[in-house]
Amino acid sequence: MTFLIFCAGLVLLIAGAELLVKGASRMAASLGISPLVIGLTVVAFGTSSPELAVSVKAVLAGQNGVSLGNIIGSNIFNVLFILGLSALVTPLVVSQQLVRLDVPLMILVSVIVWIMAADQMVGRGEGLALLLGLAAYLFILIRQSRRESGTINDEYAGEFGLVEDRTGHWFVNTGLVAGGLILLVLGSRWLVSSAVAIAQSLGVSDLVIGLTIIAAGTSLPEVVTSVVASLRGERDIAVGNIVGSNLFNLLGVLGLASLVAPAGLQIPAAVINFDLPVMIVVAFACLPIFFTGNRISRMEGALLLAYYVAYTLYLILASAHHDALPWLSGILLYFAIPLTIFTLLIIAVQEMVHHNKSRQE
Repeated sequence: MTFLIFCAGLVLLIAGAELLVKGASRMAASLGISPLVIGLTVVAFGTSSPELAVSVKAVLAGQNGVSLGNIIGSNIFNVLFILGLSALVTPLVVSQQLVRLDVPLMILVSVIVWIMAADQMVGRGEGLALLLGLAAYLFILIRQSRRESGTINDEYAGEFGLVEDRTGHWFVNTGLVAGGLILLVLGSRWLVSSAVAIAQSLGVSDLVIGLTIIAAGTSLPEVVTSVVASLRGERDIAVGNIVGSNLFNLLGVLGLASLVAPAGLQIPAAVINFDLPVMIVVAFACLPIFFTGNRISRMEGALLLAYYVAYTLYLILASAHHDALPWLSGILLYFAIPLTIFTLLIIAVQEMVHHNKSRQE
């Protein structure tokens, strides 16, 4: 019965996110907001609305582990699994300057969050600072959108079916937004309560459940959006949705969760020493890929997916205190990660040399 409630909550979250994105996108288009801004804000943030609903509900219910695991796990899942899967569907060529600028920002915000959590607490003041950072990010996006070409705006308009409609339909769109929010609240309640029950029955911590099952479940809207965009050839959208969602998770979801927590959001030492550093390393891993010809090949996509499998396996073995844990840790720490970093550095240097030769010619 608990598993059925978990699945029902997940379905409600996905349906609620779909209604919210559709209604909010149409309302934004009717106000004359550019499709680019809608794609990187309303859609990217809308697909992250399950993370917001679940994290806030978990904090209010006193389940900080679920909330933290959901935020951090979703960011890791978005890059390793969704970006990897999207690249496997079709190699991603990222040509949009705005997306490239967002990657360094994602890395910066990830490091800032780690620094904030160093004292094992993200207080209300820090949560407010993150929310103000989100507001500043939105302002930058709106300014940047005015510089984008009509082709890019048409790309986003075609993907999300945005047509300016100033004649009405406000009632319908408002109803979609309200219905989506109701489904998100109800779905988050069922998901959190059932996930905690499952964790207790399996003897697994709330944090691990949040980092794996809930993180993957609440990220399903991003999976659908990015994979469908890849299949349609809308590669900027596939990547922009992931980067925008990650920024919203850190600035918006973590910021609001910290703000509504009675005494701030407490951060376990395990999160500071392992999960947050993994999230930062994953964010850094995007940098060479994006800057080396702005191309994410199928091989790189497969590598990202392999790392997500290894990360999930590590969490499962760690929670069970399995004898194979030291063996897996040794492979990741002394072989896989250094080899990947070395390979990416070589690719980056080769790209820089090639770029300099092209300029000289």
